[in-house]
Amino acid sequence: MSKELYRDPINGKLTGVCAGLANYIGAEVWLVRILVISAALLGGSFLVVLAYLALTLMVEKQPANYVESLKTQQEHTLKDKPWQAGQSPEQLLNTLDKDFGQLEEKVRRMEAYVTSDTFKVNREFSKL
Repeated sequence: MSKELYRDPINGKLTGVCAGLANYIGAEVWLVRILVISAALLGGSFLVVLAYLALTLMVEKQPANYVESLKTQQEHTLKDKPWQAGQSPEQLLNTLDKDFGQLEEKVRRMEAYVTSDTFKVNREFSKL
């Protein structure tokens, strides 16, 4: 199942936009709510309200069992501790080691491309 943006009115306070964003990015709902409220209080209240209303009207409600299927795909999140997730510390370290290994491989491929002649040629063509 691919990750898509949906509103989560079941776990939401108003229309479920913050809860849906939290599900989409894999963060805790309270953190997204604090960021939205902080942005509104720090001078962007009109834009935050406008964006919230636009997302309320444009984003569909999430299908049934969507959050459960996402949680099975995500092995760890921002707030989970090994004892909360039911993982032993060794399992969590193995998961993190696998994640960092994948990130390292992506960085290596990116470095190889950026230092290649292909990148230089593509950059020169894009400047034209």
